[in-house]
Amino acid sequence: MQENRTVVNMILAGDIGGTKTLLGIFDPRTPRPAAVLTREFSTPAYADLTTMISDFAKEPAVNGALVGSACFGIAGPVLGNTARLTNVPFIIDARDIARTFEIPRVTLLNDLEAMAHAVPLLDASELHVLQEGMPMPGANAALIAAGTGLGQALLHRVDGRFIPSATEAGHADWAARGERDITLLRDLLERFGRAEVEHVVCGAGLVNIHRVTHQGGQCAALDGEDDPDAPARISAAALERRCAGCVEALSMFVDAYGAEAGNLALRTVATAGVFIGGGIAPKILPALEDGRFMRAFTDKAPFQQMLKQIPVRVILNSGAALLGAAHVGATRLTIPD
Repeated sequence: MQENRTVVNMILAGDIGGTKTLLGIFDPRTPRPAAVLTREFSTPAYADLTTMISDFAKEPAVNGALVGSACFGIAGPVLGNTARLTNVPFIIDARDIARTFEIPRVTLLNDLEAMAHAVPLLDASELHVLQEGMPMPGANAALIAAGTGLGQALLHRVDGRFIPSATEAGHADWAARGERDITLLRDLLERFGRAEVEHVVCGAGLVNIHRVTHQGGQCAALDGEDDPDAPARISAAALERRCAGCVEALSMFVDAYGAEAGNLALRTVATAGVFIGGGIAPKILPALEDGRFMRAFTDKAPFQQMLKQIPVRVILNSGAALLGAAHVGATRLTIPD
């Protein structure tokens, strides 16, 4: 990647997800790094991240760049210098990447932690307001994002700035809130042995709900039971009201998403704001805006009034986690070994 050394101290950033990966090369401008080139890759199409980076390095804008720092947000737990994707058999070692591509500093973050680093950098055009609220000065914020999986992160306010903290809260136990949820809970317990939040609030979770609302039967919106585009097809059929079972499935999904976002707000006292990231929310905005999401978010007596004061915003920038990783990579340029 660095043979010609025509560009000095660039940042290599990545958002490594279970379905797709975004890689980018960034100019480390402050406060917001500027993308020189970004590319999307199918994560399951590659055996490992090193091979994917090698393909990206062949791009003319990347070949010859002197990369002073790299940072990758990864959809899975990060333990020291290594990470394992939750839904894809990738093991990523920061030291191997540093040696292979001669990068002085390589940082691994949970993908939601990376996205959380982008939150303070986003402008108003990159956010969609679900609840205006009244942010409390000096308070914490929080981030929840449903896509291939479900991620959550905390943004602790320390000395006037947000310090992101990763979690694996998507794999915590899911709580049923009513009779139709109890039917879903029974199905999840039978199939998986336990019900975790990610079994409900993510793309595969929408499919799990759809199975229950159709009582295991066929649905004209899907191309067979193993349709790889099932979440998008279910959402489209629901938003267009072509299938009553899909409408109910999306309704249950939105309720569960709003309820879990409210849970996160309570657990973190996120009175500075709750941000909704991930690939699903921007695609189902009409369903998020019709009141169900915010009703589930605030329906937590005796804290309804507090929750009604919390700003809630959907992140529209699909590259937010990549931007956050680039920002962290840029800060590492100034940190000595």
